[in-house]
Amino acid sequence: MSGYSTRNERVSIGGHTYRLRVLSDKQQFSDPDGHGARLGISSAQWSLFGQVWPSGRLLAQAMNRFDASNKRVLELGCGIGLASLVLQRRGIDVVASDMHPLAEPFLAYNAALNELPALHYRQLRWNEPLLTLGHFDLIIASDVLYEIDHAELLAGVVERHAYPNAEVLVTDPGRGHSNRFSRLLADQGFASAEERCPMDDRDVPPFRGRLLHYTRMQEEALT
Repeated sequence: MSGYSTRNERVSIGGHTYRLRVLSDKQQFSDPDGHGARLGISSAQWSLFGQVWPSGRLLAQAMNRFDASNKRVLELGCGIGLASLVLQRRGIDVVASDMHPLAEPFLAYNAALNELPALHYRQLRWNEPLLTLGHFDLIIASDVLYEIDHAELLAGVVERHAYPNAEVLVTDPGRGHSNRFSRLLADQGFASAEERCPMDDRDVPPFRGRLLHYTRMQEEALT
């Protein structure tokens, strides 16, 4: 017995339908050995990884059209990992990461469900350096700025793992900490651009969703 229940969901991205195993609802919880609690995952947070959220769909749509060829990509807080699955289908070099103990088996199952090769996955806690993770041309994430300290933690990951010439793309449903994150990335030399996006079919202008795109280029690369 797994201690939790799941359901199947279908999500259409770029004309392709992705089959996904997700948690059956947001009330699921199973931490029999206390692993999640030791990682700092409360019972209220435990099920959040196992849903396809509007920001996750928005990121997956962006990754379907983003020019990621010849780029090494890192997804932070991947959860179900829809954006990483989209990149995997495109043949992009992508590493999915999360801290939830079930993110890896769910990601592996969903890759197989969509007849994709297994994704490269790393368990990553944003407050603990992981030197073996290496560096990336593009770092992506969806709805990761929902607590007051997340801007600093996420900026720290970017500082450790972004190449000097790099891009960061974050989808955000209009939470209050994105401005802090933008300032921290500006301190690292990133220029920023923002696009307002609908979060679902019911969203009307002015859209609350934001596609935050940060770019850093060394001077020598421009000459």
